[in-house]
Amino acid sequence: MISKHDIRALAIIAVFYGGMQLAGITCPIRFLTGISCAGCGMTRAWLALLHLDVAAAWGYHPLFWLPVPVVLVFLLRRRLPKRLTHAILIAAGALMLIVYVIRMLQPSDTIVTFAPETGLLYRVFTRLTP
Repeated sequence: MISKHDIRALAIIAVFYGGMQLAGITCPIRFLTGISCAGCGMTRAWLALLHLDVAAAWGYHPLFWLPVPVVLVFLLRRRLPKRLTHAILIAAGALMLIVYVIRMLQPSDTIVTFAPETGLLYRVFTRLTP
């Protein structure tokens, strides 16, 4: 059964990301470090999917579909065997890592970028050091 605690946790995450979007921060990791996270492009992929453009969704992030089963596993984790839950989550994490590395190694990928000089931490550090 889905608990109130689970729903509250998902609501907090949604409000947090909604607030960041309103503040113009599309990715907290990229904002802080200047380096794209493994999920970069996921929001744009879902927006493209809402417009029924599967090809664009795939282009933004080929694992755009992955949050659905992960959230379902999270919500149903008390009903599923622990080994199965762990296996699914480890497989999802491994898929994300593999796709992330492949995208980072492709210089033509404009979604996933490596630009630490644009991150907040770099800018603060360079101003604090002589």
